[in-house]
Amino acid sequence: MAPDRNTIDAFVKLGKYLTDFCDKCYSNDPEVDQNLKEIVARAGHHNGWFTEDNVLFSLQQWGELLTEQYIKDWLDNYSFQTENEPKTVGIVMAGNIPLVGFHDFLCVLLSGNKVLARLSSNDKVLLPYLSNFLIEQEPSLADKIEFVDGKLENFDAVIATGSNNTGRYFEYYFGKKPNIIRKNRNSVAVLTGNENKEELTALGEDIFRYYGLGCRNVSKIYVPNDYDFDGLFNAFFQYRDIINQHKYANNYDYNKAVYLMSEFKILDNGFLILKQDESLTSPISALFYSYYDDESTLRKKLQEIEEHIQCVVSSEAKENDVNFGDTQKPSLNDYADGIDTMEFLLKL
Repeated sequence: MAPDRNTIDAFVKLGKYLTDFCDKCYSNDPEVDQNLKEIVARAGHHNGWFTEDNVLFSLQQWGELLTEQYIKDWLDNYSFQTENEPKTVGIVMAGNIPLVGFHDFLCVLLSGNKVLARLSSNDKVLLPYLSNFLIEQEPSLADKIEFVDGKLENFDAVIATGSNNTGRYFEYYFGKKPNIIRKNRNSVAVLTGNENKEELTALGEDIFRYYGLGCRNVSKIYVPNDYDFDGLFNAFFQYRDIINQHKYANNYDYNKAVYLMSEFKILDNGFLILKQDESLTSPISALFYSYYDDESTLRKKLQEIEEHIQCVVSSEAKENDVNFGDTQKPSLNDYADGIDTMEFLLKL
């Protein structure tokens, strides 16, 4: 069925609410909404990775996206069938970064369906609060949003996000229903050596935002054989305060000790470890790198492993590449794993 006008309006009001809240937080306005401020603090107490800075960043991104124009431009790409009966869609949400499941939540409601969501134990505070705000704007949403603990039951389709291990579990339990099942993915950057300091500083945002815990965070860089890392480290210097976060610092100390005891060759600037490694998945506080001879050959290699890659970052703006600094600023039509969630929902 077509998206309800009142539901769209509720999300637009939510977007304005989040934008106003973040603006007041950043300007230390005493008129800031204390209820949401308390929720932000509770999210951080519940999960040490959800610092105020990172939660506000997430809220700000959603505030900027949830506008009348952005939502209209996005939904205009789809054909909505008015005769379709609403389906109940189970959403198994991850909890690696704040509100990581919000896009699925948005898609289900704007597709005219009902949300049956199981929240991650790492992110149980933010979405219920925002849901209550939406219900205040549009009371009919109370019958379309349900949060459950434990096993999902009585659903028509499912969207589940997790690791490769939980992905196998999801396929076993949800395989007989229409589904989108997402597993581990990582993002990579292709450097040519010609990047300026501004671009490399922006790349730091792709690496350090959310402490690198998101699938859109860059965990691996590809550099030409003669690459000089000095410029990279100089550009990253402004992120040095990240080491003051104790959970990040613990990971840094541990990984550095392991690498040194194993006699791996590493580059280290006091808050980030660079290690030459073919893997796409680097641990917190580490960034893997590989050398390449020829960029066209590298691009072919990346195409061959594209099912493991969420984003490719570069300054070349090739096809679907993401610009430096923009990995954690996806638009409404940037779908995880390249699977169009809205199209999937409209076909149920």
